[in-house]
Amino acid sequence: MVHMEEVMGKAQILTEALPYIKEYHGKTVVIKYGGAAMERADLKETVATDIVLMKYVGLNPIIVHGGGPEISRQMKAMGKEATFINGLRVTDKETMDIVKMVLVGKINKEIVSLINRHGELSVGVSGDDGNLIMAKKKATDGYDLGYVGEVTKINRKLLENLINDDFIPVVATVGVGDDGMSYNINADKVAGEIAAALNADKIIFLTDVDGLYEDFDDKDSLISELSIEECERRLAGREINQGMIPKVEGCVNAVQSGVKRAHILNGTTPHALLLEIFTDEGVGTMITK
Repeated sequence: MVHMEEVMGKAQILTEALPYIKEYHGKTVVIKYGGAAMERADLKETVATDIVLMKYVGLNPIIVHGGGPEISRQMKAMGKEATFINGLRVTDKETMDIVKMVLVGKINKEIVSLINRHGELSVGVSGDDGNLIMAKKKATDGYDLGYVGEVTKINRKLLENLINDDFIPVVATVGVGDDGMSYNINADKVAGEIAAALNADKIIFLTDVDGLYEDFDDKDSLISELSIEECERRLAGREINQGMIPKVEGCVNAVQSGVKRAHILNGTTPHALLLEIFTDEGVGTMITK
């Protein structure tokens, strides 16, 4: 038997969400999807459902994903050893083919399929499609990463057309150069560039930790809010964990370019996206001007 208190509690949750639904109706939110939330079957379903709900209440979500762990597994299965320099995957021609196979041919289609169980809502694209992500070879200091690139331009019109046609774009982070060659690009950086190009209202990074900490070993030291100036100071002082650096840089780039808020959330928290957008408390670390 359902208790009236439980029913009233559900009504209270919906009431609390109303001002946020009104505030973000028609607004664009870029979600960098990664970490365990993209690995565990239960979390995949939860994230897809959250994104669908966001769409149905009037937001315009854009999903940007990488797939590093799956790429490494596929390379190992094919007898190819992964090599990293300063956290970046050395990408020769064979590795680039594997990257495209995994990101475009597997992960992107899986995300689109999970979303489209709820309706004809999502379209998968990569940087090769319509020159969505133009790139150039990443500049390095004395070493060669192969086909690792950095963004030079985002085809904003292509994404706007998909949004205007009521689709959720799901973006695989493979870029294309002026020479027609494909490039492997850090997904955190791509998410920041897309949010900046579209002047999105929010960018959200799903990770495996609750956010940024003053002291990572002290779980009570979670930082709820930072300015971009403070982020830049911490980056310059090497106070940020290496794995978080591209995420924080993506946040800073987006906010400097006009995005109102950037968030780093724990994607293993069930419904973290909904908690951040539609509740009074929010979760994770927020970065603003």
